[in-house]
Amino acid sequence: MRMPNSHKPHFLKPLLPDFHSGVSLLIFGFSDLQTIPLGFFSQHIEGKTNRKTWKLRSDATDQTWEVIQEGRRLTGGWKDFTTAHDLQIGDIVIFKHEGDMVFHVTPFGPSCCEIQYTHPHIIKEEADADDVPSFSFDYCFQAEVTASNLKEDKLYLPEGATTCTALNKQCQEIILVNKEGNSWTVSLRFSEADGMYYIRRGWRKFCRANRCAIGDLFVFNVVGDGKTTPLMCVCPEREE
Repeated sequence: MRMPNSHKPHFLKPLLPDFHSGVSLLIFGFSDLQTIPLGFFSQHIEGKTNRKTWKLRSDATDQTWEVIQEGRRLTGGWKDFTTAHDLQIGDIVIFKHEGDMVFHVTPFGPSCCEIQYTHPHIIKEEADADDVPSFSFDYCFQAEVTASNLKEDKLYLPEGATTCTALNKQCQEIILVNKEGNSWTVSLRFSEADGMYYIRRGWRKFCRANRCAIGDLFVFNVVGDGKTTPLMCVCPEREE
C-alpha cells in the first residue's frame, strides 16, 4: 500500500461489516462515517476551526464533495461520496488533510492496491474479476487481558482460528485495529506443537495504548483474504 505524503496529516479507515447499522464505535458505513480517530481529531480539528463542513476530493473526479461533520462523525454527504466512488466492505480509505478542512481521499481495494477510476463515469479498476480476493469477516472471538499475556507479550488465538480463511501459516504479521480505527502491526505466528495461532511483540503495546486493565475483554473480528496482511478489529459495540 502506498501511503500519502507523510508531511501532511492523515488517517486511515477500513470499511468493515455492519456498515449500515450506525451503532458501531469502530466501523463506518455509507450513511455515516462513525468516528474520526481521537488523536487526529484532537490534534488537527478540535479547536482549530469553527467550520463543520469537510471538502472531500479524490483522483476519481474533479468534483468536490461537501460532507457535514457532527462531533467526531461525518454524516450528511458521506453516503453520496461513497456511492459515487463505489466503496465496498473490504476497501480502505485514507484521508489526507490538505488544510482549511479540505481532504484528499484515496481509496484502496481489498488487495491493498490503490483503486484506479475510469473517467468520466467513475468506474473502479483494481483487478480482474477472477483476481479479486474473497475477504472473510465471519470469525469473531473474545480475548481477555491477563497478567501472563501482558508479561509474555503474547496472546493465543482460539483453536477455532485455524479454520479462519483470513489466516495462513505463512503470514508473519497481523494488524490490530481499535474502536477508534487506530492500528498496530504485530507479529503473528503458528505453534505446531499447540496447533494455535498467537500474536506477540505488540500485544502489550496495544493494551497499554488502549489503557487496558487486567480482566478487560475484547471481542475481535478477523478480517482478510488469506493472502494479504489480515486485520484483527475490535467488534462493534451495540448501543442499548
